[in-house]
Order: sequence, then structure tokens, then C-alpha cells
Amino acid sequence: MSNAEQQLHYSTCTLCEAMCGIEVATKGRQILSIKGDKDNPFSQGHICPKASALKDLYDDPDRLKRPVKRVRREGQESAWEDSTWEEIGWDEAFDLVANNLHRIQQENGNNAVGVYLGNPNAHNMGSILFGPYFYRALQTHNRYSATSVDQLPHHIISRRLFGHMSQIPIPDIDHTQHFMIIGGNPLASNGSIMTVPNVKTRLKGIQKRGGKVVVIDPKRSETADLSCEHHFIRPGSDVLLLLAMLNVLFEKELNNVDALKPYAEDISEVEKYVKPYSPLKVSEHTGISASVITQLVTDFCEAESAACYGRMGASVQAFGTLTQYLIMLFNMLTGNLDKRGGMMFTQPAADTLPVSGKGSMGDFTSRVRGLPAFAGEYPVACLAEEILTPGEGQIKAMVIGAGNPVVTTPNAEQLDRAFSTLEFTVAVDFYITETSRHADIILPPVTALERDHYDVVFHNFAVRNFAKYSEAVVEIDEDQLTDWQIYLSLAQRLDALNGKSTAHYPSLWEKQPKGVVDDLLKGGIYGKNGQGENAGYKLSLETLKAHPHGIDLGPLQSALPHAIFHEDQKIHLDFEYFMTDLKRVDAHFFNEQNQPNSLVLIGRRHIKTNNSWLHNSPRMVKGNNRCTLQINPEDADKHGVKDGDVVTVRSRVGQLKIETEITDAIMPGVISIPHGWGHDKKGIQLSVASQHPGVNTNILTDDLLVDELSGNAVLNGVPVELEKVT
Repeated sequence: MSNAEQQLHYSTCTLCEAMCGIEVATKGRQILSIKGDKDNPFSQGHICPKASALKDLYDDPDRLKRPVKRVRREGQESAWEDSTWEEIGWDEAFDLVANNLHRIQQENGNNAVGVYLGNPNAHNMGSILFGPYFYRALQTHNRYSATSVDQLPHHIISRRLFGHMSQIPIPDIDHTQHFMIIGGNPLASNGSIMTVPNVKTRLKGIQKRGGKVVVIDPKRSETADLSCEHHFIRPGSDVLLLLAMLNVLFEKELNNVDALKPYAEDISEVEKYVKPYSPLKVSEHTGISASVITQLVTDFCEAESAACYGRMGASVQAFGTLTQYLIMLFNMLTGNLDKRGGMMFTQPAADTLPVSGKGSMGDFTSRVRGLPAFAGEYPVACLAEEILTPGEGQIKAMVIGAGNPVVTTPNAEQLDRAFSTLEFTVAVDFYITETSRHADIILPPVTALERDHYDVVFHNFAVRNFAKYSEAVVEIDEDQLTDWQIYLSLAQRLDALNGKSTAHYPSLWEKQPKGVVDDLLKGGIYGKNGQGENAGYKLSLETLKAHPHGIDLGPLQSALPHAIFHEDQKIHLDFEYFMTDLKRVDAHFFNEQNQPNSLVLIGRRHIKTNNSWLHNSPRMVKGNNRCTLQINPEDADKHGVKDGDVVTVRSRVGQLKIETEITDAIMPGVISIPHGWGHDKKGIQLSVASQHPGVNTNILTDDLLVDELSGNAVLNGVPVELEKVT
């Protein structure tokens, strides 16, 4: 094979938030290799093992390329096990979907159709920009997404404090001298609400310049192993740690709010709320001594710059929203918000925030349990009950967009049963998964390397300002479609069935998502209207196409007050909303009747997995079994368990059997099971994943356990019992 037959393409890995640049070698439609793009100024040649899985997704014989319809056997109308799949044309598929959804809504009301959107949508320019046309055409309040099993607290806090749900401050990791990580493992996640390629080198960089990395986590994770300090913490008690840390700030007069006072005049009022929570009072509940808590604060405040970053482990717990709010207050009160080396706002080239929804608060609550909606979505913890509970507004049909909630959401077995009762389900997915096996029709989009890409979402969370546009690496067949084409086709048909004007659709088809990105780039601070330092970039789509490795736009800059979306350009601390949750904190931790459980469950991540996406890639699942129950030696002895034994784990909602892995990397009283596994359902067509099924930890997580402020699911700190299988 000569070099002339090969082509090199410079694209972006879309499998996590890091936006690593990749060099893809192709010959015709064959992908030969995927390597790190050494000339990408943001990732500088770094990739993790997941990047090669983009080739595996493209080549996978299990993936669908054309629509399929379920064909049921006579007399087996409700049993998906006794049906087969038949390939159909796109027009027939779109008509069947639109007609069925319209019929069900006409008979039962608009809310009879529910929508669930998975994480891959956030990594997809077409879904982000054109998917909303379809969601609006559905006119349903029953919308759900992976947000409420993940980062929902971040959005609520940013909406209330800064006026926009996506205006989330990001750690300025490249300049900080002290990085405190609470409930995060960026070496496995590649960052999360922190777009940070090659995070290992960046963390080591903090240490090389004399700084410090501190990790607080119930597990001594890969990041903790690299850190200067690691402290175990009892799952779910992070809220007490933060209250005590804030208490120390005031007791030792370490707070530094002069720079922030003009924007947050009431910031000093925090003192009265945290005064009762001394380090001594919380130490027993957190597992961290009073002296260590005091030292954590002292070290943080003595650093020239510092950032306190809380992530997944801090979010998906009973007090996740209050915890993340207190983390934000800690950064503010130490003078580290909007400061070089602290928590900073980004300046993205294609800035969607001024033209996107700020995040509606409290407009409505769920029908059965009354959980709050945020930004037009209900918490996914209440999805099953909204399907199973009869009455006006009951969900009769579901649209699943690039998600697998049967594996990734709490009380998974209940949701699986609920989906089997639906009248009609459509999935936009190129696999037949644990969730899409319930579908009547599956509409498969192309894979990431077959479509153009601009990271509309994650440039917003990047630790450095940067812009890159990636054109499709390989051509597709005429009868293959992208996500945006699927969603726009469905929206157009639904609007027509509902008697609405469709006159605007031809211009949308012509413009395409890339046209929207071009408009955003030209209208942004680095576009034709750029001023000052940004005047020379004149960014547009054509500019980025001419720079296939991307363009570095410099470090994060101080942005107050312009980063605030409230009309008064003030930070609204909203004590009445957040601090009322202290009553629940007191009742939970300081009521003598509420004794801590002997064992609680947490999740964990691995560099080779990404939710439930990559388990059909042979190279991602080879090697030792990663779906194990990790347990401390002390707890293993108590339960008579040896390494490799199989144990039964029970919670209020379910039980499972799993192999044990004894390790002192887990603190006593805690067990850990990774999420995203459990590929043992009948009807899935994932040949590799089925050979490495693992177990679904969400069989154990409880749909009734939610963070009451937000409705976010509680996936960490779930009470469980353990018994050795004899």
C-alpha cells in the first residue's frame, strides 16, 4: 500500500469531554489507524485508549446503518422476545414514527409521549443544534435526560448564582498552585465539567511548579495515587466537610472577599449559616479528623492561587446540590473565583449561551411524585412511575435519543419493566441495546467519524480557550443519515400533522448545523466583530477549516461582571433556596435514630469505559474482569469473603451477584461497583458486550432516593447488605 493511497484527517475524539485531537489515516472508506494529533495546540498529541474505539464503532458488524422495524408474531403483541427486526426505508420509518406519536398524543394528550436523551447528544453538533426542533414539535412536558444522574446540581447553581445554567466556572488547572478535587477522578474520566486533555501531565505540572494536588474521595483512585494528599471521606458526608471548611474560614479570619464584594454584597452572610458546623462536630460523620479539616483550609488559603473542584461523586448523593453550592462559596470566599489559577469562566469562540435557554426554574413538577422540573426536564428517577402509574398524563410512548437508561438510571429493573408496557417506542441509536430492544422502530444515525463536528458544548468548559472544526473523515452511503437529518425529518412531519407551518424547514435543511456554527463564530468575540486582543482572529467556519489542527485562543480570562447573566450583573447567592436544605442535613446526620449503615455503595470509572457505550469494542473489554465489587479487607473479614468470591448484594429495590476484589483502596464501610455494565438481557444485539456482561449496579440504586433540592439521583452512598454466596 503506497502513501499516495492513504489520506490523513485531523479530527476530534468525541467519546468524552477532553476534545483530544486525533490523526485518522484512511484508505477510501477504510479507517487504518487513529493516533494523537501532535499539532493540536490543546491536546498536543495526547489521546487515551478510548480514541481507538472510534474505529471499532465504525467497523462494528453489530451496528445498524438503516432503520429497522419490529415485526411481532401473531398473538404475541406485547412480548418483544418473540419478534424479529425488519429493515425498512427512511420515509416509511419517519412516517410510522410521526403517525404513531401523533396518534397517541391525539388520544391521550401531548404529555403521553416522553423523551429521554443520553450523554452522546452533548458530543454531537447536529443533535445539540437541530434536535430541539423535534422536541418542540412534540410539545410534551415529559422530557428526561442523563443530566439528572450526573451534573444537574452544577446547572442549578450556575442558573441561580450567575443567571445561566451553563455558565459554570472551570478550574484554571494550568495556572493553579493548589488543586482540591472532591469526588472526582479526572485520570479516569479525562475531566468532567472540566474539558482537560492530558490531565495527568497537567496535574504533574502543578506539582512541578511547587503546587499541591489534594483528593478527597471514598476510594483511593488513580488521581489520588498521583496526588500529594488523599483523604477518605464517608460517602454522602461531603456537605458536612464543606460546612466545616467554611466554618474554619470565618473562625480563623481567612476569608478574602474584597475583589468579589461589588458583585456579591451579601457574601459575608455565609458565616451565620456555617457557624454551627465546627470541624470537631462533623469529624466523626465524615471520617476526617478536625485537625485535618483545619489544615485543608489553611493550606488552600496559603496558596498563591487555588481551585476547589467537586464532581460526580459530590453531585450524585443525597445533598449533592448543597455540596456543590458550598464548594462554589468556598472558592468565592477564598478569593479564587474569576482569578487566574482559581475557578474561571471560559470565553468560547462559538458562544451559545447568549442565544440559548438560561434554565427555567420550578415551572412545573412531575405528575406522580411532584419532583421539580429544571430547564424543561424532570428528574429521570421518576420516569418509571410516570410510565407505570395510570391517569391523565401517563406516558404511553417514548422517544430514546442516544441513551441507555435501562442500564444507566436508578432502579433499572423497574424501568426495564416499565418500557415493556409502552404502546410505542422509537430509538435514535445504531445499536440494539438493553433499552432500544424495547423499540418498535430504531433510527440509526452515522458514527462520529462520518459527520462534521464542532464541540458546541465542551468548548464552554475547556481549561483553555480553543476552537476546532472537524470535517467528516469518511463518506457515507446515500441512504445513511446524520442525527440532525433524522430529527429535522421527524419535526417536519409532526408539525405538518399538527397543522403547523413547515415553511421554515427548507432554509434549515440548506443551512445545516454547520451554518449555525459559522454564524456563532462570526458573531463571537473572536469573529469579525472581535476587539482588542481578539481582533485579529476573524474566526469563521472557513478559518477553522484552514486550520485543521485547531486554533489556540489563549488562557482563560477574568470575566466579571460580563460573565453574569442576571440583569443587575450581580451574583445572586440565593440563601433562601440553598440554605433551607440545612434542616434536612441536621435531621439526617444529627438525629440519634439515624445511625449510619454498615455498608454503602459507590460507583467508579475506568479509562477504557464510558457509561455503557464502549463494551462492544473488543479492545476496550479485553484483559481482567473490571466489573468487580471492590471491598476493604476489614469488611471482607467481617463477611467471611476472600478475593474472587461471589457475593450477593441487596438494596431496597434489588439484588445482584458479583465477584469480589479486596483492596485497601476502598475505605471501610464502603463497596464500589462500576456503572454501565449488565449486558445480559435477552434481545440485545451486542455480540462482544454479551460475552463480557458484568452486572448492572443500577439494579441496586434506588429511584426513591433523590437529592430533594434538585431531584438528582442518589447513586453514591446507597445502603446495601452483603452476603457470601456459598
